[in-house]
Amino acid sequence: MSTDSGKPASSENTPIALPTEVAGSGRLDRLVDSARDYARSAASDNTLKAYARDWAHFTRWCRLKGAEPLPPSPEMIGLYLADMAAPSGKAPALRVSTIERRLSGLAWNFAQRGLTLDRKDRHIASVLAGIKRRHARPPVQKAAIMAEDIRAMVACLPFDLRGLRDRAILLIGYAGGLRRSEIVSLDHGKDDTPDSGGWIEILDGGVLLTLNAKTGWREVEIGRGSSEQTCPVHALEQWLHFAKIDFGPIFVGTSRDGKKALERRLNDKHIARLIKRCVLGAGVRFDLPENERLALFSGHSLRAGLASSAEVDERYVQKQLGHASAEMTRRYQRRRDRFRVNLTKAAGL
Repeated sequence: MSTDSGKPASSENTPIALPTEVAGSGRLDRLVDSARDYARSAASDNTLKAYARDWAHFTRWCRLKGAEPLPPSPEMIGLYLADMAAPSGKAPALRVSTIERRLSGLAWNFAQRGLTLDRKDRHIASVLAGIKRRHARPPVQKAAIMAEDIRAMVACLPFDLRGLRDRAILLIGYAGGLRRSEIVSLDHGKDDTPDSGGWIEILDGGVLLTLNAKTGWREVEIGRGSSEQTCPVHALEQWLHFAKIDFGPIFVGTSRDGKKALERRLNDKHIARLIKRCVLGAGVRFDLPENERLALFSGHSLRAGLASSAEVDERYVQKQLGHASAEMTRRYQRRRDRFRVNLTKAAGL
C-alpha cells in the first residue's frame, strides 16, 4: 500500500489487497481485482476527481510550508483550514462550503492510505467551528427556470436532430426534476451498458425512469403534457425515433452535420452549456447583463424550477426529486407562498 505524499490515492495504491500471510493465486487475484473495481465505484468519477484536486492542493501547501502531508497532523490541518479562510498572500479566501469539502477530501485520501483523520480533534474542530461562525453565509442558490422560461427555451431550439435531442433533454430534465448526471446516464433498457445510471420505460400515460441516483435507486414518473410542443414524453419519443435509438445511452452526441446520432454518451457538462445557451436565446432575465444571466443559471435550475412551479402537494415534489426530507425540498423552492400559514394570526395577534 503506497503512502506517496505527492500522489492521490488511485487504483494502483488502493488498500484493497490480500493479507500478507495469504499466498496469492489466480482465483484470489481475480477477486482482489473485483474488490478494487467495487471500491472505485463507491464514489462517482466527479467526486474522485475533486478528492484528487483536494489532495494535490494540500500536498502543495505542505511543501510550501516545509511540512510533510503524511502522517496526518491535526495541528497542521488546522493551520491549513485557517489559511484557506484567511490567506496571507494574494489567494482569495475560500467559502466555508469549499473548505468543508476539502477537509472531506483529505479524510478520504488519508483513509485510502490506511490512515485516520480525526476531524473531532480540537485543532481541527475548533478552527472549523470558528471559521463557520465568522465567515459562513447563506448558500448562493442558482435561479429556478420557471414554466414560462422552459417553454420559451424549447421554442428557440431548431427541429433538426440536435434540436430534437436538446428539447428532450430540457423537458425530461425539467419534468423529472433530474440532476445533470441522471439525465446523461439514462439508457434505453435495463443493463444496456456498464456505465448506465438508469433506464426508461415508455407507457401509455407517460415514461417511467428507474434511476440509480445519488440517494439510491428510485423511480420517477413523467406524465404526458397538455401540448405536444412542451410534452416531455413526446419530445423523448421524437428524439428516439429520428435518432434510431433502441439500445444503449439515450442522450448521445451527433455528427458534425447534425444528421446522425453517435454512440458516445453526452457529458453532463453539455446540460449546463445547453441551459445557459437557451437562457440567452430565449431572453430569460433579459433585464440583467449577459455575464450575470450566465452565472445565475445552471443544471440545478431545472430541479429548482420543477420544485418552484409545480402546484401540487409538497410530498409529491419531494418524491420526484428524491429528497429524504421536506426541508431539503423547500430549499429548492425559489418562489412559494411563504405566509400561507400565518402563525401570528393563529396565535391571536
